[in-house]
Amino acid sequence: MDDGCRVAMWSGPRNISTAMMYSFENREDCHAIDEPFYAHYLEHTGVDHPGAERVIESYETDYESIAETLTAEIPQGAEIWYQKQMCHHIMPGRDVDWINSLSNCFLIRDPKEVLLSLSRITHEVSLWATGLPQQILLLDRASQDGSKPPIIDSRDVLEDPRGILGMLCQQLDIPFSEDMLSWQAGPRDCDGIWGEYWYDSVWLSTGFSPYRPRVGKLPPTLDAVLEQATPLYEELYSKRMRL
Repeated sequence: MDDGCRVAMWSGPRNISTAMMYSFENREDCHAIDEPFYAHYLEHTGVDHPGAERVIESYETDYESIAETLTAEIPQGAEIWYQKQMCHHIMPGRDVDWINSLSNCFLIRDPKEVLLSLSRITHEVSLWATGLPQQILLLDRASQDGSKPPIIDSRDVLEDPRGILGMLCQQLDIPFSEDMLSWQAGPRDCDGIWGEYWYDSVWLSTGFSPYRPRVGKLPPTLDAVLEQATPLYEELYSKRMRL
């Protein structure tokens, strides 16, 4: 494997994961990939997402092949390979030893805000869908060598993008770039073809939007999910990077 930094940013859904990908992809020294296990996830779960059949036909669905690619040579001669990863795309029982070849980072968000957002776009809401159980498992695996993978909270990023991204770059041993703070509006080359269904708001953005709390009342059916998710989030939150 060649030299370079392979950044695997493990996130749950309804976070600022796409904005984070744009932030890194806007660097001159970075190549980015969008949710490489999405087609695998769709094929093996049968989840009814828009454009699912087209995604499955267009992208690799074999888990081992994807993992091998993500740990191989960085595309286009770039120095940094940013890998936007959704934790819930890693199915239970899969071997994740390959992540030790990457610089693993974790992007978290208050689960109440996640559930408020998720419940407005899908009825398939569960603890698993928040990504938090998988984040805990992946963090445990990535920490077995004694390392402390960076954990960043989306609110912290939105309140101080330069500060948090600067700290993240320092932990990754890469230089911070001002190019990470803004980008041109519209689709980007790194987008998966599913962007037309999911990325309307981020395509309007030119940088990180100021933090605004998501308000609302959860359906009573999700109270139990929030109760399960909260201690998992709090465990990760207590270990997060802070200025």
